[in-house]
Amino acid sequence: MIEVTLLGTGSPIPDADRAGPATLVRAGGQTLLVDCGRGVQMRLAGAGSSAGALTALLLTHLHSDHIGDLGDLIITRWITSFGPNPVPLTIIGPPGTADVVDATLRAFAPDIGYRLAHHPDLTGPPALDVQEFTDGVVWQRDGVVVRAAPTDHRPVAPTIGFRVEHAAASVVLAGDTVPCATLDELASGAGALVHTVIRKDLVDAMPLQRIRDICDYHSSVEQAADTAARADVGILVLTHYVPGIGPGGYDEWRALAATVFPRQIELGDDLHRVEVHPAVCGRGTVTPAG
Repeated sequence: MIEVTLLGTGSPIPDADRAGPATLVRAGGQTLLVDCGRGVQMRLAGAGSSAGALTALLLTHLHSDHIGDLGDLIITRWITSFGPNPVPLTIIGPPGTADVVDATLRAFAPDIGYRLAHHPDLTGPPALDVQEFTDGVVWQRDGVVVRAAPTDHRPVAPTIGFRVEHAAASVVLAGDTVPCATLDELASGAGALVHTVIRKDLVDAMPLQRIRDICDYHSSVEQAADTAARADVGILVLTHYVPGIGPGGYDEWRALAATVFPRQIELGDDLHRVEVHPAVCGRGTVTPAG
């Protein structure tokens, strides 16, 4: 079984009720965080996890809303690891990730220096293992396999999606993208597809061109549903809502997706959880868990 928790379902626009984009995936004893938008550590706590519990951080791309709390995550894991040989945090992302991590460490250099000077048991800076990929197997441990494939979020490039597989269960996390053949292939037959979405009909009606521009490189609800249908996935999980969904608005978004995707559709507040079970007859059977 793979457990998926929508830690943050928000967007670059601050929302009092939604943290920035982040999804927690638990499988086979591994705890994987996909993206780390604002407020991610509060949501990790709400999900019963923490920076120290993570076995890897997977970044779909380097837009600010998807990496906004990267520095806080790195520092918190470092100062809450009390063993003599802390396990490095593996950070996996597209090319450019290493530069962003290096720049983040430089930004926090004063803080790191203060803590090294104050705590004798801290003998070095945060332990990190940064790896860059565009496709292929990026993680393999204890029966959990993570694959990556390119997506299309141009002019943001490169961007990647991830497929997590364990014991015949599988979940694909698309990140920000428009429909593309590489995502179709990555998602083919998966138990669940977690896809970021916007309401193009509502965004197009906004008066500011800069806001309307986001229609160019994000999938609408219907496009995400069409991707799920083409890939024959078991369940579609929507997240990263633009604009934010108000009280009582979920049914309308779900109905739009249902015009294209006839199976189970999940969306909800931060900390919404879904269990993805091993495939049956070529598809995942999925149990929502509140």
